Amino acid sequence: MKYLVVIDMQYDFVNGTLGTPEAVAILDKVKNKISAYHEHPENCRILYTQDTHTEDYFYSQEGRYLPVIHCMKGTEGWNIVKELLVPGAEIIEKPTFGSLELAERIAAAGDVENIELVGVCTDICVISNALILKARFPEVPISIDSRCCAGVTPESHERAIATMRMCHIDIPFLK
Repeated sequence: MKYLVVIDMQYDFVNGTLGTPEAVAILDKVKNKISAYHEHPENCRILYTQDTHTEDYFYSQEGRYLPVIHCMKGTEGWNIVKELLVPGAEIIEKPTFGSLELAERIAAAGDVENIELVGVCTDICVISNALILKARFPEVPISIDSRCCAGVTPESHERAIATMRMCHIDIPFLK
């Protein structure tokens, strides 16, 4: 089975509280990537992660380091960008950067041929999930389509891409 993991393509990270022009710029590319996987449901599966915070966010370590309200469960900014959603895809809420649940859901499904990640932020949540998946599946090819990712800044995006390459994550398309 081939997996596409769409990381945190939520309104707050695209055009909301923590949005960037780079995140807006990748929307069509991410949509096309999702469509390509969705056309082959017999051997492709799409999973979305959804950054999810609650009223106690400011008491968390992340909230102390990033004291900006974002992705509060139930708000518009928490929702995944509507035009990116496809029927039958699974959404995994995550309270922090990386998701151990994501790795375990993929493992539970069995027969993992490869895993590709797209989304935001390259330098925080994409890299966190890519490294968790690489640790869980050391012999499964894991790739990042850098054309479909955006970081907090273009510079931090490039640094994250370089770090993932060093960890044997394939980056077939360099910007």
